[in-house]
Amino acid sequence: MSDERKPKLRKTRFATDADIEIKGAFGPDDARGDTTPPGQFPFTRGVQPTMYRGQLWTMRQYAGFGTASESNKRYKYLLAQGGKGLSVAFDLPTQMGRDSDHPMAHGEVGRVGVAIDSLEDMRVLFDGIPLADVSTSMTINATAATLLALYIAVGEEQGTPASALRGTIQNDILKEYIARGTYIYPPAGSMRLITDTFTYCSTSVPQWNTVSISGYHIREAGSDAVQEVAFTLADGIAYVKAALDAGLAVDEFAPRLSFFFNVHNNFLEEVAKFRAARRMWAKIMRERFGAKSAKSQMLRFHTQTAGVTLQAQQPLVNVVRVTVQALAAVLGGTQSLHTNSYDEALGLPTEEAARIALRTQQVIGNESGVADFIDPLGGSYAVEWMTDEIEKRAQAYLDEIDKLGGMVHAIEQSYPQKEIERRAYEHQRAVEAKERIVVGVNEYVMTEEEPVPVATIDPALEREQCQRLAALRAKRNATSHAQALKALDDAAAGTANLLPPIVGAVKAMATVGEIADVMRKRFGEYHPAT
Repeated sequence: MSDERKPKLRKTRFATDADIEIKGAFGPDDARGDTTPPGQFPFTRGVQPTMYRGQLWTMRQYAGFGTASESNKRYKYLLAQGGKGLSVAFDLPTQMGRDSDHPMAHGEVGRVGVAIDSLEDMRVLFDGIPLADVSTSMTINATAATLLALYIAVGEEQGTPASALRGTIQNDILKEYIARGTYIYPPAGSMRLITDTFTYCSTSVPQWNTVSISGYHIREAGSDAVQEVAFTLADGIAYVKAALDAGLAVDEFAPRLSFFFNVHNNFLEEVAKFRAARRMWAKIMRERFGAKSAKSQMLRFHTQTAGVTLQAQQPLVNVVRVTVQALAAVLGGTQSLHTNSYDEALGLPTEEAARIALRTQQVIGNESGVADFIDPLGGSYAVEWMTDEIEKRAQAYLDEIDKLGGMVHAIEQSYPQKEIERRAYEHQRAVEAKERIVVGVNEYVMTEEEPVPVATIDPALEREQCQRLAALRAKRNATSHAQALKALDDAAAGTANLLPPIVGAVKAMATVGEIADVMRKRFGEYHPAT
């Protein structure tokens, strides 16, 4: 064909966000496809045989800001708008095990989530919300065991036993060392807390998901889709090994493992990512760890649309981004979904923005028709090829991590951190060179934009929170409080499970910071090598 007759192309190279080269048209020779029905090993096509025909995914909206009282109002609003589950955002002091009146907490109380210092705050947070009737996800890691204990205590006060509570704690400390930074203790102490939580919940809180192994923050830190799958599954492998080393049988705890993934704009790559992750985890659990139960082999996951893709420029365009991402999560078979609000690049979500985010899910679930199909993109030449390609590339990362001695050792050698930094740098260079177009940022730019309302936090809320905390310390029973912290210290010094004394401490009105400080003294604090 002469140069004159060759078709003109928009660019010289076509590739996904993970830099996977995309050829022209795909055909039957490119992908074998997985013809195993949904609900059967290796679950490539979904973990349930009927998927959303049985019920739609859980529509969660991640929320939390200011005081427990303010957040309680937002939760009731979201439930009234048709939300089916709660997802709690905690402020940085709560995440880091510092009470609101600690000097390091100044200026951060209630800023990026709700401030929870004690059982009193947890009572207010869920006031008027029957915990027997809702599923609650709590994005909390270093202090996850303490926040679970507070939730258990509130449930019991409402008349709901721990055995009837349903929900998830993120409890994924390894990704904090990799990508996020809200760690407290060194890996040994952190992993002990996690495995103690597995053991405790297996008998006392059997419907609770004891860890949400999170690729979300790995992706937010700059990883690509392949790295997100690989590093998340590598973290999962480390947790399974730790639980086995602690004496648990794999089919006792594995059914309560859950995952948390990001979803970006590269639509088909994201759909394929979820399918590849399910297939890989099923094989890992059956072939590597000998799991017999199908529930142990299933990768069940929550998805959140990508915060890092939200732009401050032309923020209403973020509604389109969130819709594309949410649809990819649904077609990829998610069990639960949070859709970001269009104004989150500017501040905390306003009520209007949060409502539109929830309505996006409701339109997809009730109007688009996609929920009537089971794995509707299964058999697509392009999707099946991409699923295989992501699995192959992610497996190469897992092989390298095994050579390094597993994920904990890989983290200590900064292997995943460096890989993420490399991809983040390459992505930013591509945006600056306009090799990747970001609408409103490096193309289709508007010089003048209409402002959108931005939510703010009243500084007085921090003072009020500290006053409530001081009042709590003044009125609690000093003897029972001291005895409860002593029991926790004794357990931390030995080998006893830490969850029972933590539950006892929160009921004795010990604060989140006081409980964390007991374990700080025993386990030490983690300081990363530079």
